[in-house]
Order: sequence, then C-alpha cells, then structure tokens
Amino acid sequence: MRILLVEDEKMLAETVRRGLTNEGFVVDVTHDGVSGLWAATENPYDVILLDLMLPLKNGYDVLKEIRERKIWTPVLMLTAKDGEYDQTDAFDLGADDYLTKPFSFLVLVARIRALIRRGAPERPMVLTLGTLSLDPVSRSVRRGDELIGLTPREYGLLQYLMRRHDQVVSKNEILDNVWDPAFEGGDNVVEVYIGYLRRKIDGPFGVQTLTTVRGMGYQISADKPGRSESTSGT
Repeated sequence: MRILLVEDEKMLAETVRRGLTNEGFVVDVTHDGVSGLWAATENPYDVILLDLMLPLKNGYDVLKEIRERKIWTPVLMLTAKDGEYDQTDAFDLGADDYLTKPFSFLVLVARIRALIRRGAPERPMVLTLGTLSLDPVSRSVRRGDELIGLTPREYGLLQYLMRRHDQVVSKNEILDNVWDPAFEGGDNVVEVYIGYLRRKIDGPFGVQTLTTVRGMGYQISADKPGRSESTSGT
C-alpha cells in the first residue's frame, strides 16, 4: 500500500514515515503544497495524508485542486487545533477524514486502514433535488440556471441535508455532522443557519424545499409551492 504524506514539519514527517514504513506501507513524503499536489496528480496512492498549513500552497487549495482534477484518492487532513478552518470546510472540499494534532500514531494507522478498506469509488459529481443542484467539485449551488451564493457553513449544511433528502434530521445530528466537534455553543445556531439557508435557496424562487418538522428537526425535499415563513418556521 502506497501513501503520500504532505507535511512541512520535517521531524514529524520523518517520525510518521518511519512508523508507517514499519507497518508495511510505502511512504512518499513532500514538504510543501506545490510538491504535494504534483505528487498526488502524477502517482497512484491508496491514501493521502495532507497537512493543512503548508508553504507555497495550503492544504485546502491542494485538496480542492486534487478533486477538481477528478482524483478520488482518500484524503486524511492533518491540522493543529488552532487552524484557520475547521472540519466542515475540509469535508466540503472532499476530505474523507480529519485528524487533529497532536494525534496518536495508533489512531492514525487505524484511520488509514479504514480508508483503504473503504476504497475510492468515483464520487457523484452533482447532487440534485428538484431544480436545486449542488456540485461538490466546484462547490457551487444553483436553482435552475441561477447561481446561489452561500457561505462555507451554509454550503456544508445544505450538502448534509441534500445527502439525506426526504429524511427528518435533528439539530443534534446537524451539529455532529456540520459543526466542528469542539463547538461549544447552543443548538439554536442550527435554527439561525436554517433560516439563512431558506432565505437563499427557497424564498427568492417562490418554492419550499427546506421545512421544519416541529419537535423533530428539519427536512429537505423536492420543490413545492412556497408557503409563508410562519407556516414552516425556522
């Protein structure tokens, strides 16, 4: 099994490389984003371990370009706790897993083996629900032909809901899957972002796809004629 490690902390990279080699993996190492992107696009790998804060090109840009080139190798993001971005942004761009430094080497190996077992099936290019579409590669959202501008958090929320369309999802499920695990705020933040999202994907188009199921959570489904805000709530 061949692994690409893109990590600018050379001592850490060497420690990880040596440990993975002892576990039977073949490990290629690069120390900046440009070299990492080149290696990822020129060679076949079973897993890519990608640091977030890299010189020349950060890990998010590397990941975005890898996915834009339709390379679906599983990517495990490595980042410090005080990273500028969070787990949601990594998953939005196509990461498969996420590990915060400092991490246990045993946990790293377990995550790698899990990704290898899962493999890298080609991912669906566009999620579609009625006239609403979401393209995970370009991170664009459209209602028909009209482009809708969303913040990264709104995009992550919409993507999660669309992947579970026609199901009722609770606030806790949304927090667990869209917000960072370290988030310590209340679940009312979900209501706020549901309202933001509804006003962008539904309101201007006179349709209702995102509804509140009182006492249970939220549901997204194919287009229905729009109703008043007081009917569905936030």
